[in-house]
Amino acid sequence: MSVGIVWFRQDLRLADNPALQTALKQCDEILALYIHDTRLGTLGQIGAASQVWLHHSLGLLDGSLQSLGSCLHRLVGDPVEVLPELAKVLDVTGVFWNRCYDPVTLERDKQIKQSLEGFEPTSHLANLLFEPVKTLKKDNTPYRVFTPYWKNLMGELPGGAPLAAPRKIPALTIETQKRLSNKKLKSVTLEELELLPERDWSEPMIKQWAVGEKAAKIRLKSFLTNDVKHYNNERDIPSSAGTSRLSPHLHFGEISPRQIVSEVMGKRRSVASLQIGEQTFVKEVVWREFAHNLIYQFPHTVDQPLDTRYKNFPWAKRYGKALRAWQQGQTGVPIIDAGMRELYATGWMHNRIRMVVASYLIKNLLIPWQEGERWFRDTLVDADVASNAMGWQWAAGSGADAAPFFRVFNPVLQGEKFDREGDYVRRWVPELYSVPNKFIHKPWELPPDERKSLDYPPPLVDLKVSRQAALEAFSTIKSASKYKN
Repeated sequence: MSVGIVWFRQDLRLADNPALQTALKQCDEILALYIHDTRLGTLGQIGAASQVWLHHSLGLLDGSLQSLGSCLHRLVGDPVEVLPELAKVLDVTGVFWNRCYDPVTLERDKQIKQSLEGFEPTSHLANLLFEPVKTLKKDNTPYRVFTPYWKNLMGELPGGAPLAAPRKIPALTIETQKRLSNKKLKSVTLEELELLPERDWSEPMIKQWAVGEKAAKIRLKSFLTNDVKHYNNERDIPSSAGTSRLSPHLHFGEISPRQIVSEVMGKRRSVASLQIGEQTFVKEVVWREFAHNLIYQFPHTVDQPLDTRYKNFPWAKRYGKALRAWQQGQTGVPIIDAGMRELYATGWMHNRIRMVVASYLIKNLLIPWQEGERWFRDTLVDADVASNAMGWQWAAGSGADAAPFFRVFNPVLQGEKFDREGDYVRRWVPELYSVPNKFIHKPWELPPDERKSLDYPPPLVDLKVSRQAALEAFSTIKSASKYKN
């Protein structure tokens, strides 16, 4: 009897899971495995909000496996050490997993494959539409601009059909299970992974979501049935349910990009044949793909600027107080505070608002984008390392295809344009609930008596003055060469 290990990571699903399908074809017994890696800098070090999601997603995956005759084996430790020992004890035929593309995981997987020599380790494409190494320009250099990247991939979509979920997964026999009696290799309980924090926000936060593979499929179907037709316009309105909210499901691999694109496309074989809302939505899925290509080609951009001029940018020196005010939604700028409070309460923030709060942190407060990236990574349930880093570098002007630094979002104008009636601000900043629409995005312009009655802080900085300071700071580096290596 041949034994195979299927190592689940950011692919917490049974459908469209190539590693699982390959193992089922080659092995008579399957050990479905999750390893919680607690070393610093690894996938186990995801932020607090993402850990809460992971806790629930792992529980649901285990339930799905049990319904097919298997279960999820959970271990804690360094996969470089755990996997070879497990493979040796079980005398496995093969070890199977799906690829991730962040630099830490790529390097670790290389070590694991070397340590598993003789046990047939194989990795598979599952969490992207295409391999990053195959999506290059004609001169074999990586894309730095999204539009030509998108045009290049359009003709390749939808790609291959998603794999169906298995109907049965053969569990380990009793004889094989006896080999796991070693305490070090014995499965721990979900609670023993200690993913749930002691903070009181986690329970109400996760109640805002339906977690897991089944929920992801339901969410996609609902979005395509009811909302995608309006997506092109509604996706910019933060008070509207106009976005798919599939990002955390994609982050944890509860659904694959191939499943999403295939469902959107249906029987249509060309992106050009899609309705405008559908096409814009597919484009956003490919934008995520672009982020993973960038982090694969330029691994240092996780925390370092792609545009090397920004290594010498004159950021503020002492910004702790301003950073805390931004994190807590106490900047005195309503649309900024609404976004930051939504983030803390729900583990998510509307994409339009993400751009606005990032611009404010970087260009009005002159705080390094890495501080914002770290905060988002800790508080977002969809804190994808590639998309998060690319988004922050886009806002800072230091990444690929980034907004120029001199493009400073005016949060008042952004609020007045995308939250015209103040619905979003009133929901998350109830102190301003009774403020008239005319002043909802600039309460500092209220008559003095009315302003004093508000339990709301004054602005941290003057928007015009801080914008000018940002432009002057940029002028010190803009003449330097771009993208030096």
